[in-house]
Amino acid sequence: MTDDPSTVASIRSVSRRLVRELGFMGGRFAGTDLPPSAVHSLIEIGAAPGITARDLGEVLRLEKSSVSRMLQKLVSSGHVLVKGDTRDSRVKRLFLSPAGVERVAAIHAFADGQVKQALGRLAAGEDRTVLEGLRLYSEALGSPGTGSASTPEIVRGYRQGIIARVTEMHASYYARTSGFGQPFESVVAAGLAAFCDRLGNSRNAIWSAVQGGKIVGSVAVDGEDLGDNTAHLRWFIVDDGVRGGGVGRKLLSTALAFVDEQDFTETQLWTFSGLTAARKLYEAHGFVCVEEQPGSQWGTEVLEQRFVRQRARRGSRPKC
Repeated sequence: MTDDPSTVASIRSVSRRLVRELGFMGGRFAGTDLPPSAVHSLIEIGAAPGITARDLGEVLRLEKSSVSRMLQKLVSSGHVLVKGDTRDSRVKRLFLSPAGVERVAAIHAFADGQVKQALGRLAAGEDRTVLEGLRLYSEALGSPGTGSASTPEIVRGYRQGIIARVTEMHASYYARTSGFGQPFESVVAAGLAAFCDRLGNSRNAIWSAVQGGKIVGSVAVDGEDLGDNTAHLRWFIVDDGVRGGGVGRKLLSTALAFVDEQDFTETQLWTFSGLTAARKLYEAHGFVCVEEQPGSQWGTEVLEQRFVRQRARRGSRPKC
């Protein structure tokens, strides 16, 4: 920590210039005619389709009334759609309209170009210095209990290192809790790598929970491998350091909002007996156990279970 007045003044000066250069003081922010809060809202809704207004407000650090007014304008402009939750009509979920998807794509293209242009003026290796400095400073600005240093962000899509990191989390957790070894780790790595090659299909998606630049959770929806308009929930894992803090619930809710947006008939997942916390979470989101059978494909015999979530049906009772 430093209390050097010259350092503090210099950082404040650089921060003010950064705000001006990015267009926060007026003009066409991110190449649009929208205010910064609206641009950030569109990006977050695109990254987490089905997010609620409440969760959006928490992500953006905005009051409920401010979020409500902003969303009304985005709905009126045709960029955002509001849909009732399939299981609780009181819950309203937010999605991008086709026009919103197009607008967000343009925002990303503009912002990517802006960053690339700036980084192109730096010497080799200085881009990493910029990244690390911005990450450290943004985390330090957050007060205890808030910000990216303590609240993982749910991010959609492939990111560098995701295959290795998600495989590592699976291998470490299941080796400790279930005695799984190399065969399990190899299957996870190979399957995830093959799936990432298929992310160009709009019916496939993967999300990461990212904290301080590190992946601490994941979930994926495979819309191809089971056929019959059935979604396959895969690679759902949360790191030990954030388990119990609601990260898994956010990941699962995000994935299932995508499932409903894509209008899959049902969603399936495979797990095994003994994972009590995970089972409660699945059942809280409408899954029921429909099948179980012994299996030893991972090197240790377990009672494998198949859970199904029907989009339209309610009241199904578990069979196992």
